[in-house]
Amino acid sequence: MAERPGTPGPRPGTPEYDWLYGSGTAGTGQPDQTRILPAEPTRRGVEGTRATQDGPAKPPVRPGPPPLAQPTPPRRRRRLRPGVLLVVLVLALVAYLVAVPYWAWTQTDRIDAWPTEARPASQPGTTYLILGSDTADDLTPEQQRQVRAGVRDGSRADTIMLLRVGSGPNVLMSIPRDSIVAIPGRGTTKINAAHAFGGAPLMVATIEQNTGIRVDHVVELGFGSVVNMVDALGGIEVCPESAMVDKDARLDIAAGCQEVDGVTALAYARSRKTGRLGDINRAENQREVVSAIGHKALSPWTVLNPVRWWQLNTAAAGTVTTSEGTGLVAMGRFALALTRAGGDSTLTCGIPIRDLQVNWDTERAERLFARIIAGETDRIGRQLCTPTGLPR
Repeated sequence: MAERPGTPGPRPGTPEYDWLYGSGTAGTGQPDQTRILPAEPTRRGVEGTRATQDGPAKPPVRPGPPPLAQPTPPRRRRRLRPGVLLVVLVLALVAYLVAVPYWAWTQTDRIDAWPTEARPASQPGTTYLILGSDTADDLTPEQQRQVRAGVRDGSRADTIMLLRVGSGPNVLMSIPRDSIVAIPGRGTTKINAAHAFGGAPLMVATIEQNTGIRVDHVVELGFGSVVNMVDALGGIEVCPESAMVDKDARLDIAAGCQEVDGVTALAYARSRKTGRLGDINRAENQREVVSAIGHKALSPWTVLNPVRWWQLNTAAAGTVTTSEGTGLVAMGRFALALTRAGGDSTLTCGIPIRDLQVNWDTERAERLFARIIAGETDRIGRQLCTPTGLPR
């Protein structure tokens, strides 16, 4: 039955309300204690701020600053081992020895030295015609005063030599400038006049028609060539057999081997009044000077001295003239051949003559020419190749 308003409700502890107020064990008459349910963990995990059953709340763990980067230890430089360093230095030296002559070669003047007349056929070996001009336009004013020479138009060949390089012994042969020969289109006169009449082309034609030897390359040297190259080398050694005093050549040296500078070397090569054979002795002195320059040019001290190597090549570049078509390799063989001049591998001689008037000895000369043309320089005997050109 519904309770009336205002009627007090049932009291706790009555059976019908035990489900609400709780009851103890049946028959004890004591109420059941309120139970504390465990809290559910939050989504923040163990780092949250909630209280746990095992202890007080823990503060949140915040990420600390990132660890400092450790400095990279400096890399140790690798040192070149002595063997590697030596190889690098050798390669650098070789490159320098090649580069300097190549650069100097690009600065060298060229001339058209080839005649239009019929020429001898190709022959074994290589023949160089060496011409020394008697002009001094490549000397400084002071040097011109020292050697008593001036500048003039046109020139005669003061030095004429043939250098033959081949499979046999090399041959360095002087042709006295006063040799009487036939010059194409100019009649019979002294051979050095060919250079004055028609330059290198007429000189080549004169040599080829009178000897039958084909000229492959022409190398022209002025007075300055001798002076500058000798000075660049630090001087050369000459060995006159007797004292030489020549006022015209400005020469005054004692007998015996001695070191001379460029001006003295030029005077030594030009002097023709100090020897009893005149122009014949001068040709010998010229071969001696040319050989001395070549020998010292490729000496170890010159090659291993960068300053001297540079000075020598620049001196040659400014004073040496070569024929068109003469390349660096050909000039290298030329220089190498000069270093051997005067040794056992080179025959040095004057062209065969029969008298001091410098008339060629036709029979001996033709035999010598034939050996050179055929490339049989090993068959040239002492009777054909003498220092003066005169028979023994």
